[in-house]
Amino acid sequence: MEIRNTAMAGTLESSDITIVIEPNPEKEISIKLKSSVEKQFGEQIKKVIMDTLNELKIESAIVSANDKGALDCVIKARVQTAVLRAAEEKHFNWGGEN
Repeated sequence: MEIRNTAMAGTLESSDITIVIEPNPEKEISIKLKSSVEKQFGEQIKKVIMDTLNELKIESAIVSANDKGALDCVIKARVQTAVLRAAEEKHFNWGGEN
């Protein structure tokens, strides 16, 4: 998939994360993280973001994440949603049967 536009998913509520994804002219993945728990969980949050991008075959993007204590499953869901919006995808296999 290719990131075509800037897109966002998530909220600034407690236990959530806001993900903003945009095209990167440098043709690489850049992650900017702001989190109240960055010292304890920053590397794990970045890993979940990167793993999700890899699963979606994203090779180039700027990701800005503003974390409010989100669990890994929430982080993954927000990244998936932001990517699909930014790539202008209309259909996605969420793991169910086709």
